[in-house]
Amino acid sequence: MKLIEAGKALIKKFESCVLKAYIDAVGILTIGWGHTGKDVVPGLIWSQSQADQAFEDDTTSRSKVLAIYLDKVPTSDQQFSAMLSLMYNIGNNALLNSTVLRLHKAGDYRGAAAAFSMWNKGTVDGKKVVLNGLTARRKEEKALYLS
Repeated sequence: MKLIEAGKALIKKFESCVLKAYIDAVGILTIGWGHTGKDVVPGLIWSQSQADQAFEDDTTSRSKVLAIYLDKVPTSDQQFSAMLSLMYNIGNNALLNSTVLRLHKAGDYRGAAAAFSMWNKGTVDGKKVVLNGLTARRKEEKALYLS
């Protein structure tokens, strides 16, 4: 199981690359290709190479965690890449507790694919709202998962 180029491209398409720290749609301080964490502070500016390296580091570390979550479950590179894109966006714990992962591990690949669409909401001003960007991303993740 590995992150394929189509998976990297999907993540980058929806994350975009911003070289100055900004607050994302749900209020999280972010930089580069969707990088978040304690190292991201207001006013932080990165070079393109720093953003690209953080993306590689982030996807590598998440790939290792996802492989542990899957624990020998038969998984294609396309399925792995789609789930990694979802994980990159919603976080490790959210994916661990998701219907997507539960159904995938049970071998219900159609059900797992359909469950991607459940993750199209973000918390804005304290309320869960459908975000068009997330709806589009989930559609593409589902397509990659099923390919």
